[in-house]
Amino acid sequence: MLSLVVKSVIVGALAGWAVTVGAVRMFHAPEIQSMGAFRTLGELNACKGDPVSHFMFGLGFLFNSAASVVGAGALTQDVLHRIVPNWASALVLLKTKDTSEPLNNTRLMGMAGAIVGAVVVTLLNTISSAVPSSMAVVASKVLGQASNWLINPIMPIIFWLAALDAGVQSGVAATLLGGLAQMIMGNAVPGCVLGIIIGKNVEENGWNKSVKILLTIVVILFASIAYFRGFHVKFFKAFAL
Repeated sequence: MLSLVVKSVIVGALAGWAVTVGAVRMFHAPEIQSMGAFRTLGELNACKGDPVSHFMFGLGFLFNSAASVVGAGALTQDVLHRIVPNWASALVLLKTKDTSEPLNNTRLMGMAGAIVGAVVVTLLNTISSAVPSSMAVVASKVLGQASNWLINPIMPIIFWLAALDAGVQSGVAATLLGGLAQMIMGNAVPGCVLGIIIGKNVEENGWNKSVKILLTIVVILFASIAYFRGFHVKFFKAFAL
């Protein structure tokens, strides 16, 4: 057990630091090089510097990750791309009231990410090793069901409400794109996040060229996903077309 804890702390700290710093640097691209997941960028931005939102968002995926590590013995990508960056942001925001601090202080976010990564990875690995295999199946079913409820529909509702609170443009865009994402992808969160980004850009800069390009990319993206998932076939069948 001691060996597992030591290895988990080392791996969690290194991975947490790297992923968190990479996500923060993405906010300053292309002026500086960065590497991270675009969904992490959008989700951090959607929480709007609210420590509670960051914490609750990460908590929602902790249950799903716990179910996966107990049932399958493997950490999901949500640990590093969603839990660690958001909890690191929440940790930094407890120290300062400046909501831009997590996105501008790479060193502080890296330290917070290392701490969170070490704690979360150690916690999940310890839980996995402590649970007997016979109980792992039961735990996976129970935790999996709970996490599914958190991810859908609770998290989409939270992001939709955040979009409505962000302004008229963001609310309308998130409602439209969130509805489409729910029908096409089965989860409204990606659409709500994109709606917030598009809406805030429109409110701040108007319908400029960059907004039109972004909207075009989103339309092409949604159309491609719908086509390759066979959504158009289901749509035509539903209306007997």
